[in-house]
Amino acid sequence: MSLTLSISEAVDQIRQGNRRTLAKTITLLESTVESHVEQGQAILDALLPYTGKSVRLGITGVPGVGKSTFIESFGLYLIENGFRVAVLAVDPSSPITGGSIMGDKTRMVDLSRNPRAFIRPTPSSCTLGGVARKTREAMLVCEAAGYDVILVETVGVGQSETLVASMVDMFLVLMLPNAGDELQGIKKGILEMADLILVNKADGDYLAKAQLAKRDYSNALRLVHPRKAMWNPEVLLCSALQRMGFDELWTSIKKYRVQLTDAGVWEQQRQNQAYDWMWSLVEEELQRQFHKHPAVRNLLPSVEHSVRNDHLLPTVAAAQLLKAWRGE
Repeated sequence: MSLTLSISEAVDQIRQGNRRTLAKTITLLESTVESHVEQGQAILDALLPYTGKSVRLGITGVPGVGKSTFIESFGLYLIENGFRVAVLAVDPSSPITGGSIMGDKTRMVDLSRNPRAFIRPTPSSCTLGGVARKTREAMLVCEAAGYDVILVETVGVGQSETLVASMVDMFLVLMLPNAGDELQGIKKGILEMADLILVNKADGDYLAKAQLAKRDYSNALRLVHPRKAMWNPEVLLCSALQRMGFDELWTSIKKYRVQLTDAGVWEQQRQNQAYDWMWSLVEEELQRQFHKHPAVRNLLPSVEHSVRNDHLLPTVAAAQLLKAWRGE
């Protein structure tokens, strides 16, 4: 598909909050057709002056923690407080079709119907990091469309999911009330990346366990060196189902922004993220060109066969492929 609008018309419609044009632009950016991507990039380039004003929140959590329920409830809370909310929800991809296995719009019915919200479920396409390849671009388009808060939901939690922390302002980790089991299974890397830990489902019979979990996670964070000198990660309680704890959460987010801004870190962090994004794109394109190179494609089957059967060291195989790519 391609937009029948001119670049300037598409930019105007996105700036006016036209969700259909917004969605189509993200689709262009996600496309594997080069002409589509070029059109999407042209629109994004024209939108660039209007980006950067949103609060970008990354949200991850252990299986069963209720990420979608939390995002819907918190999104509605933000809307009730006068904000516009965009959700970039990355679904696991089918290894067979490459499409989304789950559908976030079916799990966030009330939020998806709200005119002040925009939900974009995107297949991860088996990309490590728990985010889709074009999540950063989609985030910028949503910012230009005037969304005040952007929530990026990752596939899950683990060492491969922390890439989202490199593209957001604040990284939130949702945890369950059964702290003993969770502390055994949680990766230390996640605690190191977390700017805030939320113990969800802190209601009813689980409230006492949630309070205990809060204490245990707070103690665990004392053993982890904070990523930012001016911010000590907090542990808060919430109930997405009962929509409790959101006032404290939003207060913490605002305090975090003020402290980082006052220290000059808020903008510096975004600059560093843009720099890292540039190099990740360079590396991605180099790898794509490497695999498309005729000499590499001709040599690859025999080299792979030799490596798999222990007839050739991987180091030697890599050197041979690189020589073929360089034309030596």
